[in-house]
Amino acid sequence: MERKIVKTGDGSTTIQITEWNEQYHSMHGAVQEAQHVFLKMGLDYILTQNSHLTELNILEIGFGTGLNALLTLTHAQEKTALPIKYEGVEAYPVLKDELDQLNYFELIDSNTAPELFEKMHNTAWEQAVAISPTFSLKKRKQTFETIVDKNAHHLIYFDAFGARVQPELWEQPIFQKMYEALSKNGVLVTYAAKGSVRRAMQAVGFKVERLPGPPGKREMLRAVKI
Repeated sequence: MERKIVKTGDGSTTIQITEWNEQYHSMHGAVQEAQHVFLKMGLDYILTQNSHLTELNILEIGFGTGLNALLTLTHAQEKTALPIKYEGVEAYPVLKDELDQLNYFELIDSNTAPELFEKMHNTAWEQAVAISPTFSLKKRKQTFETIVDKNAHHLIYFDAFGARVQPELWEQPIFQKMYEALSKNGVLVTYAAKGSVRRAMQAVGFKVERLPGPPGKREMLRAVKI
């Protein structure tokens, strides 16, 4: 499928799959969306609610361009000394020439972001690699349907393509896998807010709340394993 680099509402770029008219990030702002959904409503929330943690294990569903991982690392450097183990699942890795055209560094307030981003994408797949003294990354090349993690993660960033183009990724069997992958009181955050998605989460045992969404979107969802 044809892919091209497009600019979003906050000035940051993302990848568009033209056949689907679907983007890796919100057209209202790639960086703004990630900061709101995954950092503010996910990372900051779990750090506030779980002060007893000695490390934080994060699973990202849809590693994509690596934006969420980069923002998590740069944000965590300012917020916490907690070691973070980050695992990103991606079935179709982004190509280097596509990564070279992204402009995230213009919007991220971090002098080390370019170096960290390059290091993330140069690391081997299927291996946990230290990106910084307190942040390790393991990139996993697999489909979401093959995930079998059990009680392994405190936080899930659920950043799959939308239900309009891949509805099977937003149904009960996938959220059952997500529920099993989280430890008790673990949290899942996603940009989605559809009623069918919320009901699928609730059906497998999640406690789900609607939250204010990122720019251009009225609501998003946060689910807790109870």
